[in-house]
Amino acid sequence: MPRPKPIINFVNVVATGDMGQTVDLLEIVRKFEGSQYEPERFPGLVFRLKKPKTATLIFHSGRMVCTGSKSAVMASEAINLVVNQLRKKGIKILKDPTVQVQNIVSSIDLRSKIILKEVALHMPRIMYEPEQFPAAILRVLDPKVVFLIFSTGRLVCTGGKKEEDIYKAVKNLQKTLEEKGWFY
Repeated sequence: MPRPKPIINFVNVVATGDMGQTVDLLEIVRKFEGSQYEPERFPGLVFRLKKPKTATLIFHSGRMVCTGSKSAVMASEAINLVVNQLRKKGIKILKDPTVQVQNIVSSIDLRSKIILKEVALHMPRIMYEPEQFPAAILRVLDPKVVFLIFSTGRLVCTGGKKEEDIYKAVKNLQKTLEEKGWFY
């Protein structure tokens, strides 16, 4: 009988943007009431969007870091929306930002319990110290991601740069667990 299909949820996509120019953060904080800028504590300005619900750090260099989106497309849209809002309030930005996904965090349910002790004993690049933390930490080389593997069959995957990386890594891990008989 085939194993149930895993449930994969994208929790957070972190993307960077670069406007290719410096920006005046004091001008931005003056023009945008909800923005936060405390240079004595942190060099970046926090710019929050309600839709899509994200937070974008903007630095004087023109570089940005967007967190909170649920997809690469949403992260790119959020960064471009921030730039468009800046332009609408008279902040001169000469070109559209370049956007790159840096990290995708996802939660996965394999829908079957895992014999974690066996996984920890036999898989390469794995660390498992149950008295310290209840999950095994598996570093995968291709695609380059890191899994937290819980005995419940739940996983957290981080490090992917494309959504396809997550799908491929989950498929490969599930196949290995099935072949080795490490599911309950």
